[in-house]
This record gives sequence, structure tokens and C-alpha cells, in this order.
Amino acid sequence: MDLPNRIVISEEGPREGFQIEPGPIATSDKVALIDALSATGLSRIQVGSFVNPKHVPGWADAEAVMAGFARREGVEYSALWFNEGGLQRALAFKGKLTLSGFISLSASEPFAIRNLNRNRAGQIEAMQEYVRVHRQADVPIGKIIVMAAFGCNFAGDISPAKVVETVADGLAIAREAGIELRDVSLADSMGWATPRRVAAAVGAVRERWDDLRIALHLHDTRGQGIACAYEGLRLGVTAFDAAVAGLGGCPFAGQPGAPGNIATEELALLCEEMGIATGLDIEALIEAGRFAERIVGHRLPSAALRSGTLAAFRRRAA
Repeated sequence: MDLPNRIVISEEGPREGFQIEPGPIATSDKVALIDALSATGLSRIQVGSFVNPKHVPGWADAEAVMAGFARREGVEYSALWFNEGGLQRALAFKGKLTLSGFISLSASEPFAIRNLNRNRAGQIEAMQEYVRVHRQADVPIGKIIVMAAFGCNFAGDISPAKVVETVADGLAIAREAGIELRDVSLADSMGWATPRRVAAAVGAVRERWDDLRIALHLHDTRGQGIACAYEGLRLGVTAFDAAVAGLGGCPFAGQPGAPGNIATEELALLCEEMGIATGLDIEALIEAGRFAERIVGHRLPSAALRSGTLAAFRRRAA
């Protein structure tokens, strides 16, 4: 056991959730949810995507959302984009957003082909160009993201060796561009992660590179998400992505209706009960999650929205 004293949770609910909800969801509601999340103690919120509205119509109003939310001191707001066109759109909000790119590679070639129409060589070539464009625009590259790090609906099991190979590809791209990267995010794009797979992948990466900082992006597709988060905590992982109320999911994963990221409030509750600080107001997070449910008009996966925290019961018992 190597439990951390504190972790950082990056909130991805607005971006992840509103990319997959059938909608339409009003711009004002998206802005209101971001503002509610800003008041919960979160230090990082991914607020939207600059992507092709033909493929992701839920983010056709990205510019209006970016202009609309109220920036709160101490909160780092980010957005997602995949190409030069998206970067140029993001640059218009340079004063409001913390702009940072990433080297994103799939450990599953079939998923990359289905998701981005690129094989391994195509992914590497695309990321080399992506890095070049970002350096030209003076936008830093902050991390490597390994998609489908634990398994894939189209390729089956993904071995730890394949994860290591994918990280090595990312580091080579960075090195070629003169960039030193220490942060790697292992993403469970389609919900194949189990505690055993998390331990194997994290262990394999650490065995090869003991200086890399590993983050986990976990989905709850098959109900394993919080167990996998616990395994990450047990291994000393200190950075996690999550989504308020469990909003979201990958639109290209071939599993419509499956839950998305682990719920922020459930992860925060787990940590706080284990004595691991998050800096979050869990009751405020739960209220934000209930607001998200009202926005999307259907029940969201988080059990904490139904049962709340233990704090009220402790107050009553005191």
C-alpha cells in the first residue's frame, strides 16, 4: 500500500457529458453547470471541445460556452481539440483558458482506425504534425495520453507491453521535438479496466520509466471504475480524471448508453473516507450532479446522487 496524502481530480463532466448527450442542451445550462462546478473546490475543469460539429454536434456552441462561464480564481479551465482548426478556435480564448496540448495515441490500432482513421504509423505522423503546430503557436505539450490502455471492444485485451510500446512512441515524438514530458495518462476508453489490469499497466510503465507521473482516466462502463480507482490509489497514483454524476462516454466506442467516467463525487467520497485529501466540497459536488441530471433530463450513474454523503448522518449522530 502506497496511499497518497492528497490527490488532484480533473473534472471532465462538461466536455465528456455534453459531447454524447443527444440534447439539444441549452448553452446557458452548460454555462450554469460549469459555474456550479467552479464553486466546489475543483482546481481543474475541462469545459468543452473545439471539434467538428458534424461529428460532435453537442459542442457546436463551444465558443458561446467559453465566453459565457465565469472564470474563478484558482481554477484552471481547459478545452479539448484534435487539429489545427480546433487549436485556432481555442487560441481566441487564450486569456480565459489554460491552453495545453497532448500527445494522444491509442494502444489499440483497431480503435485508432475506427476513431481517427489512423494505424500506428498514421497516429505517430499525425502527432508529430500536431506537436509541430502547437510549438509554432507557442502552446505547450503537457502530457501523453494512452487511449484504450486496458482493453478494446475492437481488439480485445491490451497487454501491458503494448501500453509500454505506446508510451515509448509518445516519448519518442516528444524527444524528436525537443520536449521533455513526465506526465502520462492511461485511459480506459471502453471500460475494460479491472484492478488487476490497472496494476499490471501502471507497474509495467513504472518499471520502464520510474520518473514518469501516471494519471488514470477511468470509465465505469462495467461497474469496475471505483474499484480501479481504489487500485490506483493503493499504487500511489495522485491524479485522476472524473465527471460529475458520471456524465459522458466515448461516442466512438461502439457501446451506446454505457456509463462514462467515474463520478467525481464518488471518487472524492472514497478518498475522503480513506483520509486522502481532495480539497473538494462533496455535498456541493452532489448538488452540481443533481443539477446535471435536471439538465440532461434523465438519471445519471452516480449512486452518491441518491444517497448523499455520510456527513449529514455524522452530524445527526453527534
